[in-house]
Amino acid sequence: MTTVILFHSALGLTPSVIAFANALREDGHHVNTPDLFDGAVFNSLVEGIEMRDNIGIPALSERAMRSVASDAKNIVFAGFSMGAAAAQMLAATHSGAVGCVLMHAALPMEALGLATWPTTVPVQFHSTRLDPWVDRDVVARLSDRIETFHPHWYEGAAHLFAEENGGEFDKEHAEAMLSRVRVFLANPQRRA
Repeated sequence: MTTVILFHSALGLTPSVIAFANALREDGHHVNTPDLFDGAVFNSLVEGIEMRDNIGIPALSERAMRSVASDAKNIVFAGFSMGAAAAQMLAATHSGAVGCVLMHAALPMEALGLATWPTTVPVQFHSTRLDPWVDRDVVARLSDRIETFHPHWYEGAAHLFAEENGGEFDKEHAEAMLSRVRVFLANPQRRA
């Protein structure tokens, strides 16, 4: 089975993130959920973004890098929203990466200092079509530049639609995303 490093959103390590991780553990995967906020959990993105900004992106990046051993192998990096940035950075740069799951966010490769994406690291992306936090032009460019980029679009404009205690929770979308992530993790050579 696969080792999954699952990064939380700006809401923190919420029960929904833990439940998502537990669902993947039920499939036999080893799932690590680093707590980048040292236990702080928020009910609104505004509060969480304030915490993110108080800690600072460089410090959060350092915390994310410390969450995985440099010699670890067979890792899929995954993240929700803010956590997708950490997942994308590590999937692009860690020698043990075999996959990347971006939920509700994606960065341009230039923001990661990359000219190309590693050909051995397929990417699965999830977002609603009208999510105001997701730059669809960035996603289109990633899709053009990464042969193994697999976007999954859901109807609506919700951002954290898998966050049960959030105001945007959509059970149908959340279940579909979890199902697609499970398929991605189950097939290391032909991820979709």
